[in-house]
Amino acid sequence: MAKSSLLRGRLRALTPAALVALLVVGLVAAGLSFVLGQGGTDPGARADGPDGGPWPERGQAAVEIEGAGGARVSGKRGPVPIASLTKVMTALVVLRDHPLRPGEDGPSIAIDGTASRESGNKDESTAFLGEGQRFGERRLLQLMLLPSANNVARLLARWDAGSEDAFVRKMNRAAAELGMKDTEYTGASGYQPSTVSTAADQLALAKAAMADPAFRAIVGARQVTVPGVGVVRNTNRLLDDPDVVGLKTGSSTPAGGALMWAAHVGSGGRTRLVLGVVLRQGRDGDSLDHRLDAAFDVSRKLLKAARERAATLT
Repeated sequence: MAKSSLLRGRLRALTPAALVALLVVGLVAAGLSFVLGQGGTDPGARADGPDGGPWPERGQAAVEIEGAGGARVSGKRGPVPIASLTKVMTALVVLRDHPLRPGEDGPSIAIDGTASRESGNKDESTAFLGEGQRFGERRLLQLMLLPSANNVARLLARWDAGSEDAFVRKMNRAAAELGMKDTEYTGASGYQPSTVSTAADQLALAKAAMADPAFRAIVGARQVTVPGVGVVRNTNRLLDDPDVVGLKTGSSTPAGGALMWAAHVGSGGRTRLVLGVVLRQGRDGDSLDHRLDAAFDVSRKLLKAARERAATLT
């Protein structure tokens, strides 16, 4: 009671102008909390704002605005299946081992019998390739990242390391170097549900991958023409937003809908990179298309909130 009376007394002592200023500060603070939550370090923290805020009701999410003080994370942060987001690490390892200069196709790689046979797998995403065809490294990365071809991911792993198992060891070493403590890769494509990670870990990967110009150019394309294959389209419909410059979709029954995205937003006379990851979107029983739709829907809301937050930065 004494503290309450003291507070009322202090408020009465303020001038009208000071009261207005105090109110404005409070509203701004509340608005920023609403826009992208408080984040926090509690592994169980959801970081919702009023009326649920823009954070997803289920699954995990992470967003980072360049220069805004680090990532904000929502949801329980235990490792979960990530489906084809796995291919971002596959691409990063391949590009670290075999860097590409701007406009360069890179080494010519032969399609082996395994990749050709796997073209016909009806229960996974593949690119139809014939044994003996040859493609440059960039073209195969396009086939892996845009239409999300699992057989190409495994082919690149064998080409890079001699076997997929050896390549997976490289993936896990790279994850450890990036501080991805809650991540384990068990394959190059993400087809295995035993490949798991968190939204926070995948955000760290997104930052590393987007630092590579060749990777940025590939994931930022809505479609490309690959000689010998034809036009291949990017599964990332978020690229319809002119600010979005990548990244990668993923979906499976164990993983639900997953999306890693990157955008450039205006902020205080400059452009800031915004990175986001959402995992395990959609409801049990939904089709994979509906689960991926849910990942797109919540990502659009998060991007809108990030734009609003970035506009307050100087």
